[in-house]
Amino acid sequence: MNWSDSLTGAAPLFRKEVLRFWKVGFQTVAAPVLTAVLYLLIFGHVLEDHVQVFKGVGYTSFLIPGLVMMSLLQNAFANSSSSLIQSKITGNLVFVLLTPLSHRAWFLAYVGASLVRGLAVGAGVFAVTAWFAPPGLAQPWWALIFAVLGGALLGALGLIAGLWAEKFDQMALFQNFIIVPMTFLSGVFYSVHSLPSFWQGLSHLNPFFYLIDGFRRGFFGASDVSPWLSLGVVGSATVIVSAIALQLLKTGYKIRH
Repeated sequence: MNWSDSLTGAAPLFRKEVLRFWKVGFQTVAAPVLTAVLYLLIFGHVLEDHVQVFKGVGYTSFLIPGLVMMSLLQNAFANSSSSLIQSKITGNLVFVLLTPLSHRAWFLAYVGASLVRGLAVGAGVFAVTAWFAPPGLAQPWWALIFAVLGGALLGALGLIAGLWAEKFDQMALFQNFIIVPMTFLSGVFYSVHSLPSFWQGLSHLNPFFYLIDGFRRGFFGASDVSPWLSLGVVGSATVIVSAIALQLLKTGYKIRH
């Protein structure tokens, strides 16, 4: 079965995954938007008059793209990971296993739904927070590219986490000790240039930094590193993580044996 056939086969599972999070939209979409607004109100109020990262850009405006991307990444990861772990624990994953769907179809459905949820939350955060300080869109194509890549990368990473985890405690460990620290330490609330040299170097090892920096480039036309470097790092990370997820699905890791 090729990718074209897989895309056709993935459509019903994709719809099921989208409906799964959309039916509880207050929890899966509205709640993250509210959380981002609270971050903006607190940090923006405290630091607006004390921090300026890019010339002519207020701190509140600088903060908005970071919050949008952070929300997008965390919710894209949560969608695929929570769906798989819930299906494994409740036992209804067997109904998907009985279908003739290929591993590619599984990948497209789960990652595609994660991307939809991530983009929905990101758009909601942007729509609400932009009311406080419109950040503008100097180079919107960069914002779109990194938003899509970020959702796909974290959707595939959530797929790996969902396959690996066997109980909710393990999933919480993955979320709390890997995803949350990497997003918070990626430049959401600050520029890495404000850090000591050691922490700057460490930040450059975090692929989430390149996602947020490249995304912010789309808003202000300025970034800490070249957007092409960010695109190369993020693109490579997405390919690698996707290849691992596809291989795990192909072998039926922790779902067929």
